[in-house]
Amino acid sequence: MTVPRAIAVGEAQQRLGELTVVDVRTPGEFASGHLPDAFNVPLDRLARSEPELREAAARKPLLVVCASGTRSDKAVTELAVHGIPASGLAGGTAAWVAAGHRLERSAGRTRAVWAMERQVRFTAGGLVLTGLLLGWLVHPALFLLPAAIAAGLVFSAVTDTCGLAVLLGRLPLNRRGAGTAA
Repeated sequence: MTVPRAIAVGEAQQRLGELTVVDVRTPGEFASGHLPDAFNVPLDRLARSEPELREAAARKPLLVVCASGTRSDKAVTELAVHGIPASGLAGGTAAWVAAGHRLERSAGRTRAVWAMERQVRFTAGGLVLTGLLLGWLVHPALFLLPAAIAAGLVFSAVTDTCGLAVLLGRLPLNRRGAGTAA
């Protein structure tokens, strides 16, 4: 069976009942708002959940979701390597909301957690500013901090990986409110 690489928001909304929705964002992001009846399997735990995902895919097609489509695209690729067919939601939850559809929030969640991309930008920017200030006020050698952050961002872009996102994903705010695995 051929599975499309990505499904548009309109089609996904019409087919929700016949799809197993797997959200690969952090538990904190998931708890802040997710597609109806979605299961949370963070991207860094995808390999460990392979047996459950294979079983779920045998029952219903998998629709993989993240904030923008980037992580879900990686997940779809990883699942395909293991012979598990899946499609991603084109544009992620951002496109879902932009199309006027609602997101469900986990019980007891009062504040939204920033999307991982936003957390990375904030942290990298904060570290660069801190390094520049410290280099100017304390010692010029501290200008190496913003240089290291810049090198990390270039490496991240070239390899399409992000070590900072992995570290931020381990923070308690990103681990709270995990959903049930598929």
